[in-house]
Amino acid sequence: MGMKKYTKEVVKEGKRVRWPKREKLTEMVTTVIVIVAIAVLFLMLADMGAGYLLGGIEKAFGAL
Repeated sequence: MGMKKYTKEVVKEGKRVRWPKREKLTEMVTTVIVIVAIAVLFLMLADMGAGYLLGGIEKAFGAL
């Protein structure tokens, strides 16, 4: 398949796509942003907790 035919097929397929309405798109983007924010908070807290625990272990065994 040549590049010209491939490009033509991609444009043709793009016209067949049913794109979401603006309201639905805004709802989906908001959902993704909220989920990402929750994941960031969870990972940040997990990292801080692991750092705290490892710091405590280092202090406990640092004198050996």
